Amino acid sequence: MGLDRPGERFTAEDSLKELAALVEAAGGVVVGRTLQQRRTPDPNTWVGSGKAEEVAAERTRCGADLVVCDEELSPKQQQNLEKVCAVRVIDRSAVILDIFARHARSKEGRLQVELAQLEYRYPRLAGSRAGLSRLGGGIGTRGPGESKLESEKQVIRRRLQELRARLADVAAQRERGRRAREQDGLFLAALVGYTNAGKSTLMNVLAAADVLVADQPFATLDPTTRRATLPSGTVVLFSDTVGFIHKLPPALVAAFRATLEELDDADLLVHVADVAQPNLHERIGVVDETLASLGLGERERLLVLNKSDALVGPEGVAVREAVEGAFPEAVFVSARSGEGLETLRSRLQAAAASRWTRVAVTLPHRAGALVQRIRERGALRSVTYVERGIEIEAEVPPALLAELRTAAREG
Repeated sequence: MGLDRPGERFTAEDSLKELAALVEAAGGVVVGRTLQQRRTPDPNTWVGSGKAEEVAAERTRCGADLVVCDEELSPKQQQNLEKVCAVRVIDRSAVILDIFARHARSKEGRLQVELAQLEYRYPRLAGSRAGLSRLGGGIGTRGPGESKLESEKQVIRRRLQELRARLADVAAQRERGRRAREQDGLFLAALVGYTNAGKSTLMNVLAAADVLVADQPFATLDPTTRRATLPSGTVVLFSDTVGFIHKLPPALVAAFRATLEELDDADLLVHVADVAQPNLHERIGVVDETLASLGLGERERLLVLNKSDALVGPEGVAVREAVEGAFPEAVFVSARSGEGLETLRSRLQAAAASRWTRVAVTLPHRAGALVQRIRERGALRSVTYVERGIEIEAEVPPALLAELRTAAREG
């Protein structure tokens, strides 16, 4: 169930439709839905006592064993709704956490999910022992942190401290990996976007990768980085990251901050959006706001409108023309049909080249491997082998420029 409030980014119907998709991705079956018009949530039951009674009656009629609310509930609201409905009541945040628990594969991912679960559930422990004993299975009860919920608060606090310390170690390891990549000097393009926009499919096409692709929210949790060679011969890195979503739980953003720090080192953010979505503008806005909250609001980005093959017929043509007018710099692509991929690769090449410096140096003859790196990381304009060394003219990124100048001095 959801609230229809004025001034929201998504319409109440669109938000509730997305919630239904999340519930299904978590393994649930949606048997009914309802909206309540309110300017502000009721502090006791979120939807108001009368609507809560209506929901309880409908829940009994259709035999539902779970009620899901489209916004994060306070512990008080959740407990009061459970009393009225006589079944478990969870919110959108709990559903998203459950999906993350389903998809966490790596050790790091499981740690991040457990931390987010415990931080979300910890304030809900007070006065809810009876509720905890009834949790059992189902949506919102899955994941490595579940066994800790019936422990004393002190035990949970210790576990939270342990998880934060272990994730701090993960962040340090990631930092070392990023520094190593910086020394490698390759251009890094990070794919970001709303969940299920097709980032992983696009990554697989661009980098000949094997990232998991599934038509459901949050199929990708663990960031994946792959090398790819552009048509010019330049080697770049692509990084696939977790998708964003409307009303993303703050606990998840905090828990996955170590993962999202990968975006800090990206030379370019490739914002992938599903152009066939009717609420395209709203989804783009959610991603923009999330990036801004991560301190990346001013980072250079390229908007890629994926799934263009879905825009068919007169209606599709009209949608495309309207979107082109709204986002004239965007690239239309289809990871499935291949439309626009060459244009995208050219835009990526131009973005990489914009950071290069033109240089003319003479290298020692033993620097043949360095010449090959120029071909991979920059643009080799001319090479001449003379008695005193290898004369080259090239355009190269900053890290390689320093290496070339050092080799020329030592030669």
